[in-house]
Amino acid sequence: MNSKEFIKAVDAIVEEKGIDREVVFEAMELALASAYKKNFDSLTNSKIVIDRKTGDIKVYSYLTVVPDEKEEEDEDGIDLDYEISLSEARKIDKTLNVGDTIDTEVTPKDFGRVAASTAKQVIIQKIREAERNSIMGEYGDKQDEMLIGTVELEDVDNYFVNLGRSNGVLPKRECIPGEKIEMGKPLKVYVRKVDNSGKGLFILLSRNHYGFLKRLFESEIPELSDGSVLIYSVARDPGNRSKVAVYSERSNIDPIGACIGERGNRINRIIEEVNGEKIDIVKYDSEPEVFIANALAPAKNLHVIITDEKKQECIVVADDDNFSLAIGKKGQNARLASRLTHYKIDIKTKAQASEMGINFKD
Repeated sequence: MNSKEFIKAVDAIVEEKGIDREVVFEAMELALASAYKKNFDSLTNSKIVIDRKTGDIKVYSYLTVVPDEKEEEDEDGIDLDYEISLSEARKIDKTLNVGDTIDTEVTPKDFGRVAASTAKQVIIQKIREAERNSIMGEYGDKQDEMLIGTVELEDVDNYFVNLGRSNGVLPKRECIPGEKIEMGKPLKVYVRKVDNSGKGLFILLSRNHYGFLKRLFESEIPELSDGSVLIYSVARDPGNRSKVAVYSERSNIDPIGACIGERGNRINRIIEEVNGEKIDIVKYDSEPEVFIANALAPAKNLHVIITDEKKQECIVVADDDNFSLAIGKKGQNARLASRLTHYKIDIKTKAQASEMGINFKD
C-alpha cells in the first residue's frame, strides 16, 4: 500500500465508521511504534510520525535535551542513548532548550512491509475501540428517550431493532400484549437501558414501559413540548389500561382537552400506537383529596379522607353506584390510581364507612 492508498483507506474508515480522523492516525502511530521496536530490536527512544496529508511514514530516534548539571548529579552521567546535554545540543542548534528533542530519521528500508503486517491487529482493535466510543457518545444519553428503528431479526425471546449506527434488543416480554411486530417496518421504541460495560454496547428497548407512553404523549401533543401542559405522573397496565395525570400552570389552558385534541385526534393516534390500550387522562391537583378522586375516574361522587399524610394513606368512600367503578375489574382502576397518586387507597362503601364511624350527609 503506497502513501496515497493509505490516506484513502484512512478517509474511508473515518467516513464509514464516523471516527475522528486524528484518532485513526494516533492508533496507527502507536501500532507502528510497537511493530518497529519488536521487529528491529530498536531502542525505546523512537517515535513514528505519519504525515496527515501525504501518508508518508517515518521513524525517528530522538535525544532529549537535559541540563549540563545532570552529568555531575547522576552517578552514571548522561545516558548517551537517550539524552544530550544542553551545551552539546546547542552546538547542533542554538535555539534548543532543556526538554526539547533532537530527532534523527532511522526509517528501515523494509519497514513498511514488516510494520504493516505486525500492526494490523492492533490497528483494528484501536479502531473498534474508537468506533465503540463514538457510538456510545451517540446513544449514551438516549436512556429514557423514544427512538424509531427498523425491526430486522427475531428469535425465540427477542426482536432486534436497527437504530442506525447500533442495534437494540426488544425482548418480547417488553412488547405490548397482543400487538403484532412486523419485520422491516419502522417501530417506535423506548430506551430502557444503555450499557457499555460488556464487550459491546447493549441497548435494551421497551414498548410496555410507562415511560414509552409518556414519550408518546410528548411527541403527539405540542403543549407538552412547549411546557404549557405538564405530565405529573403515568400509571400503566400495558395492553389494558393506563392513567396519565396532567396539569397546566396557565389558567387559560385546558390540559385534558389539549391531550385529547380536536375530535380526539391526538389521543386516538396514541391509542393506535399502543394497540388499543384504554387511556384515562386525569387532571392533577395539588390537593391530594381532589387528585385521588380525579384519579379514580370514571367513578364519581367520592369522599376522600387522608388517614396518614406521612405514609400517604387514605380511605375513599363510594356510594353503591360508584363502588365497583372505583375499584374496577379485578381491582385495576384502584391499583392504577394508587400508582398515579402514590397513595395507598382503601375503598369503602358507605355502609362499611358507617361501621367505622365515618358518616356523610346525603
